[in-house]
Amino acid sequence: MKKISILVSGNGTNMKHILLAINNGVLTNIKINIVISDRWCPAIKYALEKNMKAFSLERIKRKFLSEEINHLLMKDPPNLIVLSGFLFILNKEFCEKWNGKIINIHPSLLPKYGGKGMYGMKVHQKVINNKEKISGATVHYVTKNVDLGSIILKKSCSISLGETPISLSKKISILEKEILIKSIISILNK
Repeated sequence: MKKISILVSGNGTNMKHILLAINNGVLTNIKINIVISDRWCPAIKYALEKNMKAFSLERIKRKFLSEEINHLLMKDPPNLIVLSGFLFILNKEFCEKWNGKIINIHPSLLPKYGGKGMYGMKVHQKVINNKEKISGATVHYVTKNVDLGSIILKKSCSISLGETPISLSKKISILEKEILIKSIISILNK
């Protein structure tokens, strides 16, 4: 049985999709061994309701957060760490320790619209403001350089006339779920 650890900061939409893929047999011989957040959030509440091992590290000082996450992960080391809307930037030592085992889903076609401050609706607003014709989602490996790790998979969609950040977010959310599951399968079946 291969283990996925999920780091999350928000609603856990992609985490729920991973759990659904496990329950539906799309992801086989895989389990979520722990869910960790940097704040109290709906995803942690959901994980606890589903009797998953889950921790909110909201009381940990930011400078110690990467170390505390590492400490929790080392108790039952995962085969893969998935950042699912995780807003905290992990430190260099953490990224180097887990090199090749951490992936992130980003709501743009990297390398465009990546880096610090580029997350959620901020990305979609910038894409629309810059009058882009296409956008999409990217799954990539996490490194010490934010959003610059090797790309695993990406998928695009067109931007309609009159597109809003909310409507674009809905389109991209569908792409994220698709490429995230495909990426997990690809990585864990190597």
